[in-house]
Amino acid sequence: MRTIGLIGGMSWESSAEYYRILNQGVRDRLGPTASARCLLWSFDFSEIEALQHRGEWEELTARLVDAARKLETAGADILVICTNTMHRLAPAIEAAVQVPLLHIADPTAERIKAAGLRRVGLLGTAFTMEQDFLKGRLAGRHGLEVIVPNAQDRATIHRVIYEELVAGQIVPSSRDAYQAVIARLVEAGAQAVILGCTEIMLLVRPEDSAVSLFDTTALHAQAAVRQALAD
Repeated sequence: MRTIGLIGGMSWESSAEYYRILNQGVRDRLGPTASARCLLWSFDFSEIEALQHRGEWEELTARLVDAARKLETAGADILVICTNTMHRLAPAIEAAVQVPLLHIADPTAERIKAAGLRRVGLLGTAFTMEQDFLKGRLAGRHGLEVIVPNAQDRATIHRVIYEELVAGQIVPSSRDAYQAVIARLVEAGAQAVILGCTEIMLLVRPEDSAVSLFDTTALHAQAAVRQALAD
């Protein structure tokens, strides 16, 4: 079994889900006493969040590259960034280490294509919805057409993530708001919706959408299990 290096704590709510999914996946494959061989570098998200909103991406890059190198030195064979937003820094991390980085967009896109879908809505932080690091990979590498919510809906999605979900708060009115945003994406032609923030799966359920939901957290972690156990 290869060792999975997790760059987490952004937030720990979703990192805990990664840990659960990894271990459940290994147990399902190898037997009831088996668990994942993994290393976790967990950031203080209050520091990361402040740097994100101040636009200090060079400092963020330096911190995540340092974490990746430490995980590699500690014995990680595969790296996983446990957040969609920080995949903005994926190229710099890949350039700084020798071990492979499993990009969150790739297993998500592969599952969408396997379902025969091409036009997808994307929910996530404002950084993820408005910048090109995830949308561009989904479109350029995988041929998907990505639809994002309107400006007001993007603001709502972003606020709920940073004010509620990263703190583990599940608010019914926010679920209602997400349902409405998803419905508008479907009206705009989305055949499915990507939950492109690793905390959204804490709030949104399959029954909250008229189309299929693709949870990046689960798909990313499941792909890491497959890579860790591959011959």
